[in-house]
Amino acid sequence: MSKKLLLISNSTMAGEPYLEWPKQFIADFLNKHKVKEVVFVPYAGLNLSDESLEDSYNVYEQRVAAVYAELGFRLKSVHRSGNPVELIRGAEAVAVGGGNTFHLVGKMHETGIMEVIRDRAGAGMPFMGWSAGANVACPSLKTTNDMPVYEPPSFDALGLVPFQITLITSTQIRKAMVERHASRELRSFLP
Repeated sequence: MSKKLLLISNSTMAGEPYLEWPKQFIADFLNKHKVKEVVFVPYAGLNLSDESLEDSYNVYEQRVAAVYAELGFRLKSVHRSGNPVELIRGAEAVAVGGGNTFHLVGKMHETGIMEVIRDRAGAGMPFMGWSAGANVACPSLKTTNDMPVYEPPSFDALGLVPFQITLITSTQIRKAMVERHASRELRSFLP
């Protein structure tokens, strides 16, 4: 069976609402595969709340659920499940959000969902991910630009695609452009 993947580079363009630019791609993908409910993996979402990591997951879930509801889809977050492996086994589709890839990969291994998502998506369950969620579709997390804030038990990821991708944010692009400009300016003063 062929894989059904939607890998999105980033969730937000500067000045736009969350998931605004890929919204139609998400709707088209889920409608094409007749999905009504999506299981969401929020484990990359760090620092979305000052209260706790659990609250960060809750904030992330609410943010994504609002967009999905607007598109006509229900969302369940894996972090609320007493048995995340069984939740994934019964999922119509899985969406993995962006954030910190190290933390995401670690929690996916620790909760046991890495293998189940790999098996289900490999067998044709629709899978979508943005930013770190797209990166986790690769064989490993070794090309992430994220800070290693968490040591996962393995750097192995889902391997849904046979290649690595490196995601570059608009902030990183702007920073690189400023650095190149500053370097050119500095060179103009050197003999």
